[in-house]
Amino acid sequence: MAVQEIMELLKDKADPAYLAGMQRFGIDITLAIGVKLPELRKLARIIKKDHTLALELWDTRLHEARLLASMIDDPAQVTEQQIDRWTKDFYSWDLCDQVCGNLFDRTPFAIAKAVEFSGHEEEFVKRAGFVLMAEYAVHHKTAPDDTFIKLFPIIEREAWDNRNFVKKAINWALRQTGKRNDTLKLLAIQTAHNILKQDHKAAKWIAKNALAELTTR
Repeated sequence: MAVQEIMELLKDKADPAYLAGMQRFGIDITLAIGVKLPELRKLARIIKKDHTLALELWDTRLHEARLLASMIDDPAQVTEQQIDRWTKDFYSWDLCDQVCGNLFDRTPFAIAKAVEFSGHEEEFVKRAGFVLMAEYAVHHKTAPDDTFIKLFPIIEREAWDNRNFVKKAINWALRQTGKRNDTLKLLAIQTAHNILKQDHKAAKWIAKNALAELTTR
């Protein structure tokens, strides 16, 4: 299926009401037309994996085309350079989360990039680092505990960041990592208590929210 054909299909499925709903959820709709995620996933199943097509779709800059690109790309063919390039293009939380959860967290570079991005100054690049941690914790059931243990000091270190999309991702990473097993839960709870001692509004929110979930399960 050619890019132009896909673009026409996306335009046909555009819904102005859904576009307005995206905006209400804090999604930047500057480059969007309002295609629902289930429709994108249906189309992705028809297209199947196609790395070259994914790259072409990304370069269109259309929001939904980029979401679709993350669904059809082949993680085995994704390079570190592609991750860096696409991440620099993030401008909305949903694009960040979908690309990280659909694609980047399934590459061999996921944890290294999570660590690298976690200290970045740009809001959505930094969010990507913690989304990668959270998504990796969800999708990689057999990953060893050591993979996640080394992330707790990073989560604690960055908990000062009061930017909404960053602090929510840090909280998400802490909760998802802690929910993997009892060993990691204890370490996540300890990390949350350490964060709670920080004199930052964001840190206290991150810690209290995580503890509310981790200590009731």
